[in-house]
Amino acid sequence: MLAHIRPAVVLLALFTLLTGLAYPLAMTGVASVLFPRQAGGSLILRDGDVVGSALIGQNFVSVKYFHPRPSATSAPDPNDPSKTIDAAYNADNSSGSNLGPTSKALIDRVKAGVEAKRARGWTGLVPADALTTSASGLDPDISPDNALLQAPEVAKARGLDVAKVRDLVLAQVQKPWMGFFGESRVNVLKLNLALDALK
Repeated sequence: MLAHIRPAVVLLALFTLLTGLAYPLAMTGVASVLFPRQAGGSLILRDGDVVGSALIGQNFVSVKYFHPRPSATSAPDPNDPSKTIDAAYNADNSSGSNLGPTSKALIDRVKAGVEAKRARGWTGLVPADALTTSASGLDPDISPDNALLQAPEVAKARGLDVAKVRDLVLAQVQKPWMGFFGESRVNVLKLNLALDALK
């Protein structure tokens, strides 16, 4: 029996060291050299201070800013740690809602979202990303249509010309990689920083 256990333990230790320690350290080192900004978390700085990451959505509540898509992240309930409570944009607990298309809770939430957007002056079709959460609950990007529909409200709140805000949105649109991988998108944090920089 020892003849069977010894090789298994040796292989377990060897592969733990190789795949659990050596390989991750090597990949981290290579990434730090070849892609230092991305390996560091794609952090965005303003005046030397970190204001966020290009990869993690943030909650902007002021009407003077563009808003990201809804978030379904949660946090432990302070009254009962075995349960969770809604905590939008909680990067400690990235998760989606897991609600399917026939879910009454999802249908009710989308209907309420559409009514809220209409009350704010949105017309036409409301983009899906303005009403639904992403799989991570922390999507940093929105569709150009979503951003353009928010432009009049942001322009009004800041006393800016709507055309100038729309031009800013269009300048921030990131096209699909190589022309066809992914979709056109706008990073909300970068857009809001560019908005703050407008004179």
